[in-house]
Amino acid sequence: MKLKRVVITGLGTINSLGHNVPEYFDNLVAGKSGSGWITRFDASLFKTRFACEIKNYDPEKFGIDKKDAHRNDPFTQYAMIAAHEALMDSRLDLDALDKDRVGVIVGSGIGGIETLLKEIGEYYKGGMVPRFSPFLVPMMIADIASGMISIQYGFRGPNYATVSACSTSNHAMSDAFTLIRMGKANVVVTGGSEAPINEAGVGGFNAARALSTRNEEYLTASRPFDRTRDGFVMGEGAGVLVFEEYEHAKARGAKIYAEVGGAGLTADAYHITAPHPDGGGARRVMAEAISEAGLTPQDVDYINLHGTSTPLGDVVEVKAIKDLFGDHAYKMNLSSTKSMAGHALGATGAIEILACICAMERDMIPPTINFKEEDPEIDYKLNFTFNQAQRRKVRVALSNTFGFGGHNSSLLIKKVEE
Repeated sequence: MKLKRVVITGLGTINSLGHNVPEYFDNLVAGKSGSGWITRFDASLFKTRFACEIKNYDPEKFGIDKKDAHRNDPFTQYAMIAAHEALMDSRLDLDALDKDRVGVIVGSGIGGIETLLKEIGEYYKGGMVPRFSPFLVPMMIADIASGMISIQYGFRGPNYATVSACSTSNHAMSDAFTLIRMGKANVVVTGGSEAPINEAGVGGFNAARALSTRNEEYLTASRPFDRTRDGFVMGEGAGVLVFEEYEHAKARGAKIYAEVGGAGLTADAYHITAPHPDGGGARRVMAEAISEAGLTPQDVDYINLHGTSTPLGDVVEVKAIKDLFGDHAYKMNLSSTKSMAGHALGATGAIEILACICAMERDMIPPTINFKEEDPEIDYKLNFTFNQAQRRKVRVALSNTFGFGGHNSSLLIKKVEE
């Protein structure tokens, strides 16, 4: 069977740096921090009191009325907003489309945790008879975002969610890539969504000592590869893309942003939260994505790093890059956009592949902000694009995501060659 080519024809997001893709990338290039005091709940007693929240969020501004907002967890709302932008951007004729051949794969690391937290709180308020909303289960389950997008647009192809912590949306996009390559769909709406900024999300990651606690320096708390890094800054939002079979896109005259060249999927098989110190899983996952694309490490121009600003993770990712790329590691641009948008858990891979696509389209690498102090364990001859965006032509880009449980994923995109 001859494998099909897969291209990207639509982009959508809502996150702490923007309500759409252009606004998001403009703020990345400007080096803007999305961090601020938590407003979703009273965080005054928490170790971490700041996060990268979506600013000025009102579901009605995006066509979600009060009734639908009440019946959809925020993570589902974000996914539907980003999907709408991506589909409008793709200019697909939704009336003429063969909807049996359109799939939806949108993942979430923790799904409707806000809904679950609220309902349990209502239960413990007391009463003679335990009462739960009939919408609790459909609002909570991680696959409901994919289901709601499918229902809204009538897409009847493959429909499910992936769940693999911070690798979630890269796994979703990898599956979309594979389904189209194998001829099982013409189009897949794919990505990830997350709404974790609540008592359970912040409290849980605080307990795991994963979050930065620099409350008095919240704007600069996410500082990947800096000696003083102390954990990630939680983000939220969604990234959704339209993946399309190349001939299908070409036949309708679609704008093609990039081609999906390859996907790497590995496991550390080491620890529930810590990466393997030898970086083997991270190295292999990048090598797999590059090999599947029929390229060599020397072809890669830019890597959007996982780079969460954690003491262990940043060092291991650098080791993996140096081991795989050798001398070429010093010729690439590297950056962690989590320094600005925060870490949106299961949505982060999709939000970050959007940064790769925009970097390719605009010849501009977004920076890694907040760097001040060198860490003796990190090689600063590598170009981390510190503190200021840099001009560069990008023909091939990688986006890395590594998740709790040892999940590693890497997605490679490249400029389309006719």
